[in-house]
Amino acid sequence: MSNPRELRLVSWNVNGLRAVMKKDPSFTEIAESLDADVLALQETKLQEGQLELELPGYHQTWSYAERKGYSGTAVFSREEPIQVLHADALLPVAHEVLSAEDEELVAVAATEGRVCALEFPAYWFVDVYTPNAQGELARLDTRLAWDTAYREWLSRLVEEKPVVTCGDFNVAHEEIDLKNPKSNRGNAGFSDEERESFTKLLDAGFTDTFRTRFPELTGAYSWWSYRFNARKNNAGWRIDYFLVSNDIAGRVTGASILSEVFGSDHCPVELSIEL
Repeated sequence: MSNPRELRLVSWNVNGLRAVMKKDPSFTEIAESLDADVLALQETKLQEGQLELELPGYHQTWSYAERKGYSGTAVFSREEPIQVLHADALLPVAHEVLSAEDEELVAVAATEGRVCALEFPAYWFVDVYTPNAQGELARLDTRLAWDTAYREWLSRLVEEKPVVTCGDFNVAHEEIDLKNPKSNRGNAGFSDEERESFTKLLDAGFTDTFRTRFPELTGAYSWWSYRFNARKNNAGWRIDYFLVSNDIAGRVTGASILSEVFGSDHCPVELSIEL
């Protein structure tokens, strides 16, 4: 890569963008204070035309769910992308690597606005909102099928250029990544199957930037239940990540969790990297 520059990248599950717009500080105020080169959102929960958002200096990329008030992703980037892909880009890969039944599960999830992938000259930036396995693991089959297709798709993007992927992956990978691992084992987000699937993603050639920099740091969480004063007591989970393809892992200059930012049940996570 010629003439790399340090980029500040931020990812945030806003749990309803229209709601955050009305809070104090508002989403636009928070976005301005973050001053990111790229700001990725998950769970925007809106349809095209439902929100007029002015963020001067940013190109806006949106992916809407067909179902109203559900899911959705968006990316705001200072640099204009060369091209943009959405979740339907996973479908040809799913057709190759999955059974017909699992392929159909991914096809349904692909209608939920779960991916904004932006190609820039130096790298791919992929914002993802991974399907939740839900209570009693009712949607675990969809989740695991999605993970397989997403992993294979990202691996193919890496063959073109380095990849940065971020978002709400809906899994706490290791026991260190949530406050109460013993009582939550087997629950959605901490089932053995989901954790193993995330391990497979890392093994496919990706680095968990935060955990690599802070391998033993406890109490570092990005999501807290609205119940039981969870955030006040820091009884949380780390389920929001920045992963980078291993070929650029050495270019990471910083990784952090911005727990001082409120407005959602998640807080933003940040990556600094020279690209």
